[in-house]
Amino acid sequence: MNNISIFGTSSDAGKSTITFVIGKIIQDAGYTVAPFKAQNVSNNAKVCADGSEIGIAQYFQAEVLGVPPSYHLNPILLKSGQKSSASLIVNGKVIASKDVREYYRDLDMLKPAVDKAFSYLSERYDCVVCEGAGSPVELNLMDKDLSNIYVATKFKTKIILVADIEKGGVFASIWGVYNLLPKELHRNVIGVIINKFRGDMSLFDKGVKIIESEFKIPVLGVLPYTPFNLGFEDSQSLLNYQQKNHKNAKKVAVIAYPTMSNYNDFEPLVANPNIALEFISANVPLNGYDEIILPGSKLVINDLKWLKEVGLFEQLKKINKPILGICGGYQMMFRQIVDPDAVETDVPTIEEGLGFIDDEILFQKEKVLKQGYYNIFGKTIKGFEIHHGVSQKYPLSFEKGNIRGTFVHGLFEDREFEEYKQRAVNEFVEKMKSHLDIERILESVC
Repeated sequence: MNNISIFGTSSDAGKSTITFVIGKIIQDAGYTVAPFKAQNVSNNAKVCADGSEIGIAQYFQAEVLGVPPSYHLNPILLKSGQKSSASLIVNGKVIASKDVREYYRDLDMLKPAVDKAFSYLSERYDCVVCEGAGSPVELNLMDKDLSNIYVATKFKTKIILVADIEKGGVFASIWGVYNLLPKELHRNVIGVIINKFRGDMSLFDKGVKIIESEFKIPVLGVLPYTPFNLGFEDSQSLLNYQQKNHKNAKKVAVIAYPTMSNYNDFEPLVANPNIALEFISANVPLNGYDEIILPGSKLVINDLKWLKEVGLFEQLKKINKPILGICGGYQMMFRQIVDPDAVETDVPTIEEGLGFIDDEILFQKEKVLKQGYYNIFGKTIKGFEIHHGVSQKYPLSFEKGNIRGTFVHGLFEDREFEEYKQRAVNEFVEKMKSHLDIERILESVC
């Protein structure tokens, strides 16, 4: 059986969702399937049961396909760091903070981790569905590309192109990507999926004929634009969320600082019609909201400084509304943050916090990575921790008056949300399947 690569003809073409949709199609045909992304660039990560850290998209795909999440699904993860640096996570563990140019220079050293993870999955599953990254034909980076060309060439995967028609220029993007691919990969392209089509789909019938007759590329389906408020991988996908709120829904503001992370925490709130969620990235009045949330942050001290620069810091100190801090946001609530080893900063730093909590946060080199069940704010949740900062007095959470905070992600998830998520995934997959040429896809893979 052949493995598959999902290549986007642009960024945010819908590769992450198409990956699990194709996986479900193959799974429903009676085969075992695992998702895979050799290298991911995302501040949104989740902790697996084995204590490893992987990109949220691969974790979510694993949940959909019933695969135990582990670092094998995403062996290389990059998170934004100071200036041009990035936090390099290999096999689920932080290895170093590297300058991007240094990372590309040492790329060959990371290929064994990709090879080993892929081999692990291919030995245990009938098919590995490999999500690409961005566009596979960024010519200046093709020799440094682990997720697209490297995987497709090394493991001889079949290739499905995904084109986002909403961006415009869909014909040029399909033609351009296909013809810029290495010639030896052309024979492995089984077709293209046109994604995010709005309106009367029959209007693209002529487009399908053009792609198939003139480009000689089979069209595997034209998918309607369908909002999917789950598995947010990056800020771009976050911007696409849609809510259907009740008239008197509770107004909740999430402070969207520059390196906000783990905003998947808010998927249950997006799904709740009694919550009107809004992401705030400027100094707007906060008094009009019923609750304010300080979310996770990849660079806590930098984002805390941003709060001060834009004026939100002073607003938060004076406002008498419920304020909830999660992970990085929780750390900002303390008297001060101390980073003696420059874990997140260029030099050892002490930064004044909001002062809601009478203790300090101390950054340690070793990242806390835990998954489990937690008793927080009067309920038991299945959550996870992923942070460098620690508190001696309040190592897990704090609650007093209008202030609540915790290191634990997954605070809003419950049985009702899990049932919603299962329904949403099933409905989305079935809708996409009804617009795909399943027979052609299976013939090319099996």
